[in-house]
Amino acid sequence: MRIALTGTPGVGKSSAAVLVRSVRTVSINALAEDSGAITGCDAQRDSKEVDIEALGRAAEDIEGDVMFEGHLSHLLRVDLAIVLRCSPKVLKERLEAKGWRESKIMENVEAEAVDVILIEALDAVPKVCEIDTTGLPAERVAVAVEEILAGESE
Repeated sequence: MRIALTGTPGVGKSSAAVLVRSVRTVSINALAEDSGAITGCDAQRDSKEVDIEALGRAAEDIEGDVMFEGHLSHLLRVDLAIVLRCSPKVLKERLEAKGWRESKIMENVEAEAVDVILIEALDAVPKVCEIDTTGLPAERVAVAVEEILAGESE
């Protein structure tokens, strides 16, 4: 099975992914770097530009069960997307604590508020589940991911 662990930056994808033990996890950021899918940098948005088609080709080369972790992972060919969600207010606090620029914080808070990643996932992936990470530690989020993967929860 190919799984996307996705969500707006700051919702807890990376923190939870390192705790999931039932499936191999591949970081989309690392895959993009290693495969040459990074095409540039958007200085105004303080983000890397990624060639999604090149990233998809690199992901296709990975065999077996795999969970792709990253906010672009739902754009790959996957069977299941697990979308991590967070209250925009709490997300703002998390991104501020990371020292992000105000414009980048607001872009991501607004994206979370209007369900950008959830809508993209629903359009692209056969099965989508959501986990609200607002009040959960990474360990509990990882347990919820494991429950979804085991078919014990939706």
